[in-house]
Amino acid sequence: MPVRRIAEEPASRLAIWARRIASFSLPVALLAVVIARAGLLEIVPVLATFAASLVMAVIAILLALASLIGIWRHGTEGLGAALSAILIGVALLAYPSYLAVRAARLPEISDITTDPIDPPRYERIAQLRSREANPIAYAGLYAAQQQKAAYPDVVPLETDASAQATYDAAKAAIAKRHWQVVNDRPPMPPQPQQGLPARDGYIEAVARTLIMGFRDDVAVRIRAVGDGARVDVRSSSRYGRADFGTNAKRIRALLDDVEDLADEEKPEVPERPVPKVKQPPQQQAKPTQKPKR
Repeated sequence: MPVRRIAEEPASRLAIWARRIASFSLPVALLAVVIARAGLLEIVPVLATFAASLVMAVIAILLALASLIGIWRHGTEGLGAALSAILIGVALLAYPSYLAVRAARLPEISDITTDPIDPPRYERIAQLRSREANPIAYAGLYAAQQQKAAYPDVVPLETDASAQATYDAAKAAIAKRHWQVVNDRPPMPPQPQQGLPARDGYIEAVARTLIMGFRDDVAVRIRAVGDGARVDVRSSSRYGRADFGTNAKRIRALLDDVEDLADEEKPEVPERPVPKVKQPPQQQAKPTQKPKR
């Protein structure tokens, strides 16, 4: 007997193309991350490559949603391809969308410091920045007002530890984060005999963002104040007008570690022994003499 063959429903072409585009967007995004972390290209080509991957993810989601309409109406195959395209696109867009929401709530500034009046200066970092990077000069009063409204807790650290101990704590905290130190000098007490005033401790380092590995610049100033020290930090992004709160978060975490490490290195003051008060010797009672008769 002849065998009847049931014709299979053709798969949705929109769903297939949605999955293809979504799958291709992943290696494009990974390529942008690799280029950025390796420093192979400047920031503009890297951002263009990553933006292209996000655009492909959006296109894949739209095609997948359009294919679901045809699959629902005509019963064609391709539901798995459409759902996988949506999942890949959403996964790729999740973190950038989160950053976009944060950027909408924060001021458009990328240079944060604990001392807006006299921020730590960039010396060696000024030579490392390219022409396309942000200027090294602090933006001024307007940026300071925006920073104070958004990050009121970004303030200098005042510690009872000595300036040298605080400087050592700052270097240890930076080494813990694996930042690249490009310039540093320890604090120096005043030397009246040679006519030299006191010198602040100073550290310049380059930090990297978590995913893309973009380079951000950090300057730490340690100034002796009496027997203790004051620590001011400046953290700024090399590129972009908004930092999504990264620099303020970096300053808070660094100062917390410096404070903890400085307290550990601070010498403990031994307790002074309490002198014992000598009590006067007790007088022995004289035996009473019986009166003579």
